[in-house]
Amino acid sequence: MRIGLIGTGRIGSFHAAALARHPAVDALLVADAAPERAAELAGRIGASAAADVDAVFAGGMDAVVITAATSAHAELIGRAARAGLPVFCEKPIALDIEGTLAALHAVEQAGSVLQLGFQRRFDAGYAAAREAVRGGRLGRLHTVRALTSDPAPPPAAYLPLSGGLYRDCLVHDFDALRWVTGREVREVYAVGSDAGPAMFREADDVDTAAAVLTLDDGTLATATATRCNGAGYDVRMELAGERDQLAVGWDARTPLTSAEPTGPAAPADPWPGFLDRFAPAYEAELAAFVEVAQGVRENPCDGREALHALRIAEACEVSRRERRPVRLTEIEGG
Repeated sequence: MRIGLIGTGRIGSFHAAALARHPAVDALLVADAAPERAAELAGRIGASAAADVDAVFAGGMDAVVITAATSAHAELIGRAARAGLPVFCEKPIALDIEGTLAALHAVEQAGSVLQLGFQRRFDAGYAAAREAVRGGRLGRLHTVRALTSDPAPPPAAYLPLSGGLYRDCLVHDFDALRWVTGREVREVYAVGSDAGPAMFREADDVDTAAAVLTLDDGTLATATATRCNGAGYDVRMELAGERDQLAVGWDARTPLTSAEPTGPAAPADPWPGFLDRFAPAYEAELAAFVEVAQGVRENPCDGREALHALRIAEACEVSRRERRPVRLTEIEGG
């Protein structure tokens, strides 16, 4: 199988290495806006480097993986669809609903396949939580608590391009919430704080955020995120039901210290970042895409899933700015 990968930054390099190791991938062609970066990566992992993106689409590929800058996602998805190529794209499709819908329309018009990169769906802990909830182990689910805490802020130049903390970061929690519970979000109330580094205020963004989400069966969920968690990278989900409760992401490397005399101490090697924490999940989602492109597996996360998560993020942004509850019916694209 011949796969073209566009975008050789941090996540693109990680995906390229995973694809280069995959036994079903016979040829991997990588491209980047900076050709020298693509050439360096290709030499390191045993792939081929394309002179530019056009060379990928002209190279007789069987599928395309998009890990380029967010601003290029929608256009590249449309181009792959029109070329009849199955495409994997890191989230988001676009930073707004209009751009997301346009890309989805291009895929549907072409009858092509688009798999979105929500890697938590391939994480063992989230999968076990989904099975527990769907199988009735917890009984009636009444409370869900989700959090994503980055150990350090991203570069200042990234913030204006990110879409903000809800769209860039918490969108993963929103997708996981839907996927694990099987329910839809009905209403949100969100707040944010820009009390940290000045670069967040300058980008009209927040460094810390919280949202209360009401699901369509009455389950209450909270989702929090911060860019300033110095203890380490912390991603968890806690689910509480009438029979039992369960925690995802609580292990020997969770950067959390108990205040109790007999509680666990801080880990010696906390998770440093998302690539370390979710490495097996990233491998699994790329392996799934290879099977989707081969036509031997159903798409585990199509583009509509990204639209649902983005609508929740949009509702949270409206809520934060207008300081009021927002129903999902107010957000276009439903």
